[in-house]
Amino acid sequence: MASKRLTASEMRAWRAYAETTGHLHAALEADLTPHGFSLGDYEVLVILSEATDGALRMCDLSEKLGLSPSGLTRRLDGLVKLGYVLRSQCSSDRRVMFASITPTGLEALESAVTDHVLSVRRHLIGQLTPEQIVSLGDIFISVGTALGRPPGTAP
Repeated sequence: MASKRLTASEMRAWRAYAETTGHLHAALEADLTPHGFSLGDYEVLVILSEATDGALRMCDLSEKLGLSPSGLTRRLDGLVKLGYVLRSQCSSDRRVMFASITPTGLEALESAVTDHVLSVRRHLIGQLTPEQIVSLGDIFISVGTALGRPPGTAP
């Protein structure tokens, strides 16, 4: 049976993660603010832009984002109002709803990509050695796999 307490090195790793992720998220979010959407919105647009025909079933999008159906509805509401995402019903099964990125959504995503990449480099990638970057990828692939979230299709 594992110890109830973390070892000193485990505590160091956990606290570093816990104390940093919120600040990293806030910094990345702040750099997207001029584009009029959040980091969560950006993630939706990226996922839809990479999907076949720019569309996914709402249940699949919810799974990819780790959101409940109601959480996804709330996330999409603002994007629909902005004209970035369209919700539509499946023609062959009325129970199935799709979310698709619109041309306006693709334009908004494209306008934000450069700033977002610069932000990721400034706040994360630029602080790491090449070896640490590989380790970071390996770490989160392992954690994601253990959580039942296999790695995505990114190289």
